Amino acid sequence: MATYNKRGYKAPKEKEVKETVEEVVIDEKNSTTAEVFSKLDETASKTEDWVAKNQKIIIGVVGAIALLTVGYLSFQKFVTEPKEEEAASEMFVAQQNFQQAVDGVASDSLYKLALNGSEGKFGFVKIADEYSGTSAGNLANYYAGLAYLNTGKYAEAIDYLGKFNSEDIVLNALAKGAIGDAYSEKKQDKEALEYYVKAAESNKNDFTTPRFLLKAGKTALALGQKEDALKYFTDIKENYENAPEAASVDALIGLSQ
Repeated sequence: MATYNKRGYKAPKEKEVKETVEEVVIDEKNSTTAEVFSKLDETASKTEDWVAKNQKIIIGVVGAIALLTVGYLSFQKFVTEPKEEEAASEMFVAQQNFQQAVDGVASDSLYKLALNGSEGKFGFVKIADEYSGTSAGNLANYYAGLAYLNTGKYAEAIDYLGKFNSEDIVLNALAKGAIGDAYSEKKQDKEALEYYVKAAESNKNDFTTPRFLLKAGKTALALGQKEDALKYFTDIKENYENAPEAASVDALIGLSQ
């Protein structure tokens, strides 16, 4: 077959081809990318060495975490849950006695039964102690505090109500307000006012807020703090006009001015 050279075309010399190829070769020693990968390789190697040397420690830590998790779940299932059920069962009779006392049936003696137990069941005092840390034990503190308040044992009422803590914002407000009542009965008006204000501010609602604002206002008046009393009474008038406490608030506002 005949071959021909295109006019003006010159075949590159062998030396020129080699030079061209050599120009595109990457010098790994001066390459940033190569340097990064090299360091990563070194780090990975060191990590592998550290894991190999400390394998027993790592396994031990992982095992300890697993044991703690299993232990916690087991404690919840086999200790806490049965204890909650047992406490709730114990408290049923005490709650019945308490409710009958609230309804006015032989109140003092029933409050005492609610506190100390009856029919072979614990009262609120024992339940709060024996089942401390459970929901029932916590609620027993609340009931015990109210029972002591209603039987004239105000120091005990303050003690038990102070131990009560709940995510129920209404119950929390009622507990704080009851502490205020106990201090008021002890003629400690400054402390009573403090707890009435806490009760009023702990949860703004149409039930507990005007109730404790009214008590706070009356207590502030008794302490000669007319400006504070006016603030509490005005709050009722402006924000809780439909509450029963609003019926007499105008006269109290007049006394505060």
